[in-house]
Amino acid sequence: MNKSINQIVRPLLTEKITHFQETENKYGFEVHPKMNKIEISKGIEDRFNVKVRNVRVINVKGKKKRMGRFEGKRKNWKKAIVTLEKGYKIELFEGV
Repeated sequence: MNKSINQIVRPLLTEKITHFQETENKYGFEVHPKMNKIEISKGIEDRFNVKVRNVRVINVKGKKKRMGRFEGKRKNWKKAIVTLEKGYKIELFEGV
């Protein structure tokens, strides 16, 4: 299998991403932190058989969390917002 296909961790389903899907044909994914925009675009095109127009990337810093007197930190992760060409659509959870 292709390396870039395995590095797409999961789709993001939030209210903001759902609004982008309906109005602007944009989809959100959590990706491996070392992936660049070209690898993300290639992985999305290979996995979902769509044409990608644009990729925007956000590095999300992990929050500090506290449980009583113990402190911890969530992991840092990378979010990708992918814009598709007109006429293409990704069917993530349409039948559920």
